Amino acid sequence: MTRAVSAPRRSISDPRRAPIDQSAHGLVPVRPERLVPHALRDRFRHPPDWTPEFIDDRWRLGGDPLRPAAVLVPLVMREAGVSVLLTERTAHLSSHAGQVAFPGGRTEQSDASPVATALRETEEEIGLSRVHIEVLGQMPQYITGTAFSVTPVVGLVESDHRLTLDANEVAESFEVPLSFLMDPANHQRRLYRWEDGAERSFFAMPWQRPDDGREHFIWGVTAAMLRNLYRFLSA
Repeated sequence: MTRAVSAPRRSISDPRRAPIDQSAHGLVPVRPERLVPHALRDRFRHPPDWTPEFIDDRWRLGGDPLRPAAVLVPLVMREAGVSVLLTERTAHLSSHAGQVAFPGGRTEQSDASPVATALRETEEEIGLSRVHIEVLGQMPQYITGTAFSVTPVVGLVESDHRLTLDANEVAESFEVPLSFLMDPANHQRRLYRWEDGAERSFFAMPWQRPDDGREHFIWGVTAAMLRNLYRFLSA
């Protein structure tokens, strides 16, 4: 039997330098009335017919076997409106260092389901207890170029939660208004080209903090999952 050979890993050192390839022609923001907790609950109870966009990045995998993983997409119920809780990974990690991500990680044998993985990893990474999380449902699995099959688990989070970040994995946490992320005017499709002609198209959603103007560059798998959430809520 011939053993499959893995494709060489291709990384993007600075995604901010990738030019914008396409704008959001003809797309409209998700209506505000769909972004409140009771409407989000109803949407997951009665999902529409819809088509996800980016769910497969396996072109970089070669023959690598897929490993199951799950992340939590935490929707925090604030008085000013629902926000999305995100993390920025520490700079010393061997993979995805410094990137914006959802809390989550690989599935362990003791995990009974993707929900169990997402909740366990969230507690370990940012100290967000599952007692503050109302799981709404799951989004389509996303296959990453690092050979993970990731299930996004969407949940509503009570506003009075407390976080304790794992300093080894998470540099900081922050929240972005769901209305910003569900507006396609804030979605950029970028195209990165390597010297040998290989290309990668990806979504980016740069967000500036209102308190100090610092930018968080949301891109790659995290942005793709948010784009699919947009498609799901706008369908």
